Amino acid sequence: MNQITIELQSLADLKRAAAEVLNFAKNDKILLFQGEMAAGKTTLIKEICRLAGVEEPVSSPTYSLVNEYQSTDGKTLFHFDFYRIQDEAEALDMGAIEYFDSGNTCLIEWPSNVANVLPDHFVEVLIEKGTGEARTITLKRN
Repeated sequence: MNQITIELQSLADLKRAAAEVLNFAKNDKILLFQGEMAAGKTTLIKEICRLAGVEEPVSSPTYSLVNEYQSTDGKTLFHFDFYRIQDEAEALDMGAIEYFDSGNTCLIEWPSNVANVLPDHFVEVLIEKGTGEARTITLKRN
């Protein structure tokens, strides 16, 4: 299965959606989160991290570019926010390729700002806003 769509009517559906993202991704470690501002990218990533066993607070790394989290089973997850990247050289300077090649899960917001730095294989998580809290999430494997 290379693509699925998840419909959310409210934030109450978030846990189910996060579980479906993790199930779809399976062994894929690079997840690209696309969507307009306030679509819910960080909110979904927080729930994915919680389901993956991260107990510490999860927040957007808007200024630091990357946050590192440890799950209860010792796995490392990296959460990137490239919204403020002005030039892909900034991503290279902060070691983005090394993070992506680490074998750890990388959850990447605003990946279009570093498109030429991204690996060839990833799962795209496209979040589209509906009315109120409703969202449509499309998962595609590349």
